[in-house]
Amino acid sequence: MISRYLATAAGLVGLAVAQTTSSCNPLNETDCDPNPAFGTNHYWHFNETPSTDLWETTVGYVPYDNDVGATFTVEAQGDSPTIRTLFYFFFGRTEMHLKASPGIGIVSSMMWLSDDLDEVDWELLGYNNSYATTNYFGKGREDFSVAESHYMKDGMQDDYHNYTTTWTSSMIEWYIDGDKVRTLKADDANSTQNYPQTPMRLSIGIWAGGDPSLPDGTREWAGGTTDYTKGPFNMYVKSVTVEDYSSGKEYTYGDQTGTWKSIDITAGNSTAYEALHTTPKKSTAEKWESLPTATKTAVYASGAGAAAVGLAGLAFFFLRARRAGNAEAAAANEKAESERHELMSFKNGEDTANQGHEYSSGGWSRL
Repeated sequence: MISRYLATAAGLVGLAVAQTTSSCNPLNETDCDPNPAFGTNHYWHFNETPSTDLWETTVGYVPYDNDVGATFTVEAQGDSPTIRTLFYFFFGRTEMHLKASPGIGIVSSMMWLSDDLDEVDWELLGYNNSYATTNYFGKGREDFSVAESHYMKDGMQDDYHNYTTTWTSSMIEWYIDGDKVRTLKADDANSTQNYPQTPMRLSIGIWAGGDPSLPDGTREWAGGTTDYTKGPFNMYVKSVTVEDYSSGKEYTYGDQTGTWKSIDITAGNSTAYEALHTTPKKSTAEKWESLPTATKTAVYASGAGAAAVGLAGLAFFFLRARRAGNAEAAAANEKAESERHELMSFKNGEDTANQGHEYSSGGWSRL
């Protein structure tokens, strides 16, 4: 376990930098919008940008690639690229295959956060390749003594590792590569007062805890002041799984106690569920690509056969037309020859008839 001093610094960093704010806190206001539920489970391979119906980029730019997944980069002061789910889960499980970033002062982080500031964290420090840190808060209460660190024999910056968290009304468990590293029972979190128990969203991001603008304690916890000339500093997330242990359309705070029993669940399918389970219409090209190879071969064969039949038909048509043309030409020649003979006969007869006659102004006369 890390020292109380480091735990205190970790908590300060988490609150200062991890966007632990709420646009409408149901403990203080009565007209907050319902939380859109997830109500299902899904695995995302971050080889492409996830649906904007389900995820949003809250800070910076995050590219997606088939080989490394999502890339989160700190290159200059102020960089802290972050993505977040647009849906909430009410008890559940998240699983991430992540490669942490090295670098003095660099923090690779994953966080659950509710509207009333319940929080569950993973924080992976770039200066320390051997220890992953977990933490939690209830209703934003700053109890910094509850952070713990967990030894990893295989460096968290050297390869992808599976960071899983499960959550019920009675306990939270943290796992690294399938091995359980921590258990928090609800009763042990200040008699449930600090136990996270309201609908959560998942955020994933990277930031510089060693930024020169941050307090000395924060930078010391992060391993020192970040030297941006040694960047860029990259965290990679290959895949994410989210499972909602509840099912429904929306989650609403029934009162201002912030207990899990006060959460009302609206029955029905969530918009996230509909988005994931509605089959999109396929284009003609996509429909063709989805056909079995045997079917494509048959189509090609039938197409070739149809083409052959078509060509044969065209050949017959042209042959027939050619024969008809030849017959018409022969008939025309015969007719022309007949007319020529008739004309010659007429001319010969006329010449014979005109023999022995001469032409005068009065007409023809016999010589």
